[in-house]
Amino acid sequence: MTDLGYRRASDLVAAIRAKEVGSRELLEHLLARVDEHNPALNAVVTLDGERARAAADAADAATARGDDLGALHGLPMTIKDVFETEGLRSTSGAPELMDHVPDHDAGAVARLKAAGAIVFGKTNLPLYAGDIQTFNEPFGVTNNPWDTGRTTGGSSGGAAAALAAGLTPLELGSDIGGSIRNPSHMCGTVGLKPSFGVVPQDGYLAGPTGLRTLDINVVGPMARTVDDLVLAFDVLAGPGEPAGARDGLRLAAWFDTDRSPLDPAMGDVLTAAVDGLRGDGLTVDDTARPDVDYDEATDLYVQLLYTVMTAATGVDDDTWALAASIVDTPVAEDEPILLSAGRAIAMRHHQWLRHDERRGHIRDRWADFFTRFDALLCPVHQVPAFPHQVDDDPIGVLNRTVSVDGRDVSHGELTYWCGLIGMAYLPAVVVPVGATPDGLPVGVQVVADFHDDRTALAVAERITDALGGFEAPPGYGA
Repeated sequence: MTDLGYRRASDLVAAIRAKEVGSRELLEHLLARVDEHNPALNAVVTLDGERARAAADAADAATARGDDLGALHGLPMTIKDVFETEGLRSTSGAPELMDHVPDHDAGAVARLKAAGAIVFGKTNLPLYAGDIQTFNEPFGVTNNPWDTGRTTGGSSGGAAAALAAGLTPLELGSDIGGSIRNPSHMCGTVGLKPSFGVVPQDGYLAGPTGLRTLDINVVGPMARTVDDLVLAFDVLAGPGEPAGARDGLRLAAWFDTDRSPLDPAMGDVLTAAVDGLRGDGLTVDDTARPDVDYDEATDLYVQLLYTVMTAATGVDDDTWALAASIVDTPVAEDEPILLSAGRAIAMRHHQWLRHDERRGHIRDRWADFFTRFDALLCPVHQVPAFPHQVDDDPIGVLNRTVSVDGRDVSHGELTYWCGLIGMAYLPAVVVPVGATPDGLPVGVQVVADFHDDRTALAVAERITDALGGFEAPPGYGA
């Protein structure tokens, strides 16, 4: 029998309703797994055992009465520590928030609880969810269950690690530059970056300024199976949001670009995955491309992203003055990313409006592409999980590099494939499609048209049927 820690969330809810397993029994099992495996991983950073036990007992009492608490009836789960959670320390990895205990839930957390979920812990992330690795000053580094010397990705790295290790059946993540997609790829789990605006952002601890809604940023579910993403998305999206999936499976694949070439071993996995889909009867066009210039779109993504991050975190006077001094200088070819970030920090409103207009034209081109295809397969980023690179550099995501096929690539550049999709507000599901010769998981983005989230989910389900989906890392008792 599958360990309770690795059973599907949908199966667990059904088992609780059928009195085959109690909510309290499941909670105690998950807490025991946290005790056993979390010391080596550091994925779960805050526990709320006693209140969770009381909630689980209440769920079991409701089951005994024949009452239904909702789609997530009695399901214990963890939440990324970027979301305010009533009565539970919520820090966003920031030293200044170590004593922050909200008196209310973030909107997405409230929807999960209203559907019967029980939050028993919070998972690790980088400071204010601002890195593609997962470490921070208060809680330290989160390790990848596939190789504890490697990163989980970020910023929802604790969430993905907890899922991969069987510590939780479901998670809530966020994504502005790949923060759901990147860790799902690196840990071999699944995640949905919904269309922009579908899931509420209120209660998201983006930074000291406390903005309610951030451009590009989304809130979405993370799990081990696509059907569990659907289960959670039904709860998170609420009524009136993206409805049914399109019929048919017209797929395209885009893995090659001069700006963001892939690690050869990872590229081989993606190519083999397309071959496997074709062998399973699917048609995949690997020559079709949207009429979107990759370089133009990713440059625009950088400008929009750093504007958002600046608005969320604020900048000091010296940084502002430095940025303002370069904002009107001519743009050079191959401009260093730090100068590009400086321009974004000091961007004037009319400049942002022009960027947003450019985005609108790019979105139109994507919409035209999706009249011919139901979904596009593309990389999450260029490499599988890489060894930890931990330092106290405040702009380390720009200064750290990894080697990709003999070229040093900044961590910022590793977000470009995700930024290409997120900047255009499109939904994307990441599913595992294989592993490198070193045994590291590789995921693929399944991208659909705006508000066609359920099409992306349906295609992702078909891909996992063909290729196998999630596999537990060795040593976790799946």
